[in-house]
Amino acid sequence: MTTRQRYAGIIAYFQEHNPNAASELDYRNPFELLVAVILSAQCTDKRVNIVTPELFRAFPTPQKMAEQTADEIYQYIRSVSYPNSKAEHLVGMAQRLVNDYGGEVPEDYDALLSLPGVGRKTANVISSIVYNKPTMAVDTHVFRVANRIGLTHNSPNPLATERTLTANIPAELIPRAHHWLILHGRYVCTARNPKCGECGIRDFCEHFAKNKA
Repeated sequence: MTTRQRYAGIIAYFQEHNPNAASELDYRNPFELLVAVILSAQCTDKRVNIVTPELFRAFPTPQKMAEQTADEIYQYIRSVSYPNSKAEHLVGMAQRLVNDYGGEVPEDYDALLSLPGVGRKTANVISSIVYNKPTMAVDTHVFRVANRIGLTHNSPNPLATERTLTANIPAELIPRAHHWLILHGRYVCTARNPKCGECGIRDFCEHFAKNKA
């Protein structure tokens, strides 16, 4: 099977079986999504969704959050991973939005990267979900799944994985493909015990083909 055939088969499957794939983070606007994605670093979406309702009630806008101290924010997010640094990032991010971008989440990619707590993965998520740009956020699920099923081969880092995926997936599908791979890794192609028996893309999967032989 060629790489092109593998991509075509996997894309076709997800287009049919999960055409409306979306983030599992709960949010109502770009600011809330940005906060949630910052909190989700090395933390589950489920945990983030537990803490954000109260956080958003207390600080519903960048202006409200920018007025707080990191210690005040910490009280709302202390059950997520690395709460001290994330509290600092959220306050800094909100202040930058207010001072430099009129309280709006910027569309410009470099502007996103300039925000405290925002790295390439987070910027790609915002660009993809909010602005529907063909950016591929590579988290641990995407990195693992892409290499395991054969969309990438021995990719050395997330950036290399991102570049390979965006080069082989049609631009208009990249925002959805990000969610396809995350959800597949979260529920089917799990890290320790992938559920190959119930996997809909196993006929296109390099890992399955090797282990079946």
